[in-house]
Amino acid sequence: MVVYNINLGIGWASSGVEYAQAYRAELLRKIKQPAKFIFTDLILNENIETFTKNIGFEDNEIIWLYQFFTNIKIAPSTYPLHKIEEKLKNKNYSKNRVDSSITYTLENDKKKIVCHFRDPKKDYIDRVEYYYDNSLMKREFYSYTCYAAEYLRNINGQMRVYLRRFYNEDGTIAYEQLVDDKTELYRLPDQIFYSKLEFFEYFLKKLNLTAEDTVIMDRATDIGPVILRNYQPAKLVSVVHADHFAESSTTEDNILWNNFYEYEFDNADKFAAIISSTDAQTNLLREQFDKYTDKKPNLVTIPVGSLDKLRYPDHERNQYSLITASRLASEKHVDWLVEAVVQAKKEVPELTFDIYGQGGERQKLIELINKYQAQDYIILKGHHDLTEAYKNYDAYIAASTSEGFGLSLMEAVGSGLAMVGFDVRYGNQTFIDNEKNGYLLPYKVGMEREQVVESLRQAIVNLFKDNRIEKMHDNSYKLAKNYLSENVQGMWAKLLSWK
Repeated sequence: MVVYNINLGIGWASSGVEYAQAYRAELLRKIKQPAKFIFTDLILNENIETFTKNIGFEDNEIIWLYQFFTNIKIAPSTYPLHKIEEKLKNKNYSKNRVDSSITYTLENDKKKIVCHFRDPKKDYIDRVEYYYDNSLMKREFYSYTCYAAEYLRNINGQMRVYLRRFYNEDGTIAYEQLVDDKTELYRLPDQIFYSKLEFFEYFLKKLNLTAEDTVIMDRATDIGPVILRNYQPAKLVSVVHADHFAESSTTEDNILWNNFYEYEFDNADKFAAIISSTDAQTNLLREQFDKYTDKKPNLVTIPVGSLDKLRYPDHERNQYSLITASRLASEKHVDWLVEAVVQAKKEVPELTFDIYGQGGERQKLIELINKYQAQDYIILKGHHDLTEAYKNYDAYIAASTSEGFGLSLMEAVGSGLAMVGFDVRYGNQTFIDNEKNGYLLPYKVGMEREQVVESLRQAIVNLFKDNRIEKMHDNSYKLAKNYLSENVQGMWAKLLSWK
């Protein structure tokens, strides 16, 4: 029996879906349940293994759609620079090394080869670019060997990809992808497919699923119908990672499902289980299916993450320290937190605030921090493994107005942090027990920004002025015990026994 988990993409700024999968991978390992995590996006900006290893997957757990039809394994980039230089023997060239790349210039400056390092200290490369007359003509992508190449040509004055080749270990072509602005074609040795959906459907058939297998849909935008046509005889499961409906557009007679889950919910009778991460969401889903549909799906609660243990500080926590961790995206409202901390600093002068994560809002946050001249006490820390970091802080603060589960919330209570967040479904209501382990703040859509920031500011001040923070630390540890891995492992084992 194998559990196949289907997702789209993965990167440095991974979302809660990828972290949820990484937690699941760890839990399934512990119950000795074989699992594969399938990624269907074309990922060539870096070796996909860099992303999957970074978040906690084992290489042998990963199936990348675009590498499936080759015999090259998912592996780190270990291709040495000297192998590229061996190809340049007997040629006249100059070379120039800058930071994480090296450029070889040949033939009267007409040809250039640029090697990009995965690990400059070890001279391992993961990408090579070929230029002619300063136009990019070809890219090669490397792990332990060259696994893919892109060919470009001038189209209306721009160099664009028209062909991709995916290779076997011996350098032979496994298959080709021909692309233009509107269409793509996949040419395998004995098959031709005229769209990615056809290609993906063929991939699903080649998995040779059995009745013992389980297919879990974590993300299925555009590919959901293909999965439903091809999952049998396996069991099919959907995981709900976010709020599943639009409350403002839901009436007594009609519900507007979240478009990411609408297809699954409309076909709920095809699923062996639909998993939510909190009882609150599972119960609400059950009420809504009863009210708005004639379907009675098997609705199950399994937390998307777990704690291997409770973590206690090795020394005294950094007093008056706040932390938040999320993608730096507009819906996370980290800018509200920055403004609230700036205002709270006037009453709590020792206050510090560390912001972990990457994302599109980073530059805006830098500008906001600079505007308030807060660089000394509000720090953008980037992406880090925070497993052992939370325990050094006093409190965790979040401003998201919707959180399906909130893995960072769970990790924070598992390290005993006091908590501050809005009274919104579902994660905050799960991990913040108002005035016990923190503050659950009133929030309604449409609240004035000033009112929201003031609410956060007051909560921060209260944390450190009421002399209750030690008690809040204790209460967070008590709440976190429910999420220890041994408990969540049992939930997965029970589900996958299909009794």
